[in-house]
Amino acid sequence: MIVMKFGGTSLEDAAALERIAAIVASRAKRSPLVVVSAMGKTTDRLLEIGRTAAGGDRTRALELLDELRAYHVEQARAVAPAKDLNALKEFFDEHFQELDALVKGLVVMGELTPRSIDAISSFGERLSSYVVTLAIRSAGVIAERVDSREVIVTTDAHTAAEPVTEETERRLQTTVAPLVGEGRAVIMGGFVASTLKGVTSTLGRGGSDYTASLVGAALDAEEVEIWTDVDGVMTADPSLVKEAHRIRVLSFAEASELAYFGARVLHPSTMRPAVEKEIPIRVLNSRRPETEGTLIVEETPESSSVVKSIAYKENITVVDIRSTRMLMAHGFLAHVFNVFEKYETAVDMVTTSEVSVSMTVDKPGRLAEIIREIEEQQVAEVSRRNGQAIVCVVGEGIRHTDGISARIFTALEDIHIAMISLGASRLNVSFVVDENDLDEVVRRLHGEFFADVDPAVFG
Repeated sequence: MIVMKFGGTSLEDAAALERIAAIVASRAKRSPLVVVSAMGKTTDRLLEIGRTAAGGDRTRALELLDELRAYHVEQARAVAPAKDLNALKEFFDEHFQELDALVKGLVVMGELTPRSIDAISSFGERLSSYVVTLAIRSAGVIAERVDSREVIVTTDAHTAAEPVTEETERRLQTTVAPLVGEGRAVIMGGFVASTLKGVTSTLGRGGSDYTASLVGAALDAEEVEIWTDVDGVMTADPSLVKEAHRIRVLSFAEASELAYFGARVLHPSTMRPAVEKEIPIRVLNSRRPETEGTLIVEETPESSSVVKSIAYKENITVVDIRSTRMLMAHGFLAHVFNVFEKYETAVDMVTTSEVSVSMTVDKPGRLAEIIREIEEQQVAEVSRRNGQAIVCVVGEGIRHTDGISARIFTALEDIHIAMISLGASRLNVSFVVDENDLDEVVRRLHGEFFADVDPAVFG
């Protein structure tokens, strides 16, 4: 069996739904299990409804809810088999009545808690999984929907829950595995789950990919397919580099580095369950299903191309911390990182010297509190630089090839580099530049490393 995950851009309207139904039908003999995101921008619209309701604007929240229902009804009726139209109406009536009650409750509460965020955002996948099931039936495939909340079990960390792996695997094997078969499709919503107590939870943004990987691992899938709106993982962002190449094959290690450092196709947690079971992941384009995409496997063939891709993260803040009375003191770095942990702020890159440490942060929401606490304890002086970007050059060949750093920084000899890091995996060289230089940096590096490419590895 295979797992096929479709993102929101692959489900945005009736035409897109018909496309993915045809793709699933073409793979019906491989016993597909289909995991879907919410349709289009539904999750964003649900969260807007929640914020509007919690802000006290009952009328506007209900207007937005009516618009969301009309959108789903219009797209669903265009793809549903005629015999299922009554069931479709009943399904929408039930779910939008539940949403209506939730919205009115938020108006009274006047607060959008993590638990209520999960409750309202879960409707996107609950609705899309039903609509996709009908679209696939219209394509002539036997299709059955499973409510993900019945089989994906998580911790109580609402909005960013982690799966309870053993119980999730047990439920998937008991409930879902018997439904999987040649010529049949099983459809589930991604992202959505429930706690051990049965309370609706979510795996966080990007969670639909995570769901696909969890299901694939639990059911020993032959492959996990991630269907999106690009041809695969690219050597650089095509919006910056028109000459970017599709990567035909990547290692799990390379893909993980690219995911962490901003590659748009993958989510960092997506691959973990599949990696542990050595299940291949393939990234494909739902608008161009004939393209072979990018295959992600444990080991890749040897290649004459040292670098596989150039990734980046924008909106980075660099924090510089200079020790005062704790020069070279034992525990200084531990103290600094304890403050970051206290305020639940993750750090990407770190460079240190005898008297200072610099680090990058991509979510600076609590940075003012962190800086204030460090300075109040009079152990360091702290400054910050906004508007920075991390650039990451990734490839298995980096660890075996001399002179890569020299090539990188020679190509960028007139660009100011703020921080440099050679990853512990030795698969990447990362550095920080001003955001204003980012486009030029990526284009120069692509020209340096991809003037000639290995056709066995790049499409």
